[in-house]
Amino acid sequence: MSTFFDVITVTCFAGLVLAFFQFTDRETRTLVHLLLAGIVFAVANQVGNAGAVILASILILAGAAYACLVVRNSSA
Repeated sequence: MSTFFDVITVTCFAGLVLAFFQFTDRETRTLVHLLLAGIVFAVANQVGNAGAVILASILILAGAAYACLVVRNSSA
């Protein structure tokens, strides 16, 4: 991990894993929704490393907000 976006997106992905196991019902549907957020974080990482800082920041915020909504709606 050599850039700021590497650290932020890997931390967000680790948060997704933690949220899935700790705060959800652990169903496949919830996992697919969180996988979608993980893909957004991966795209944000690539975009941020390419130099589009504002777009990457927006993607990270959108992915985190979506993950929060998914976790809140599927809590056990």
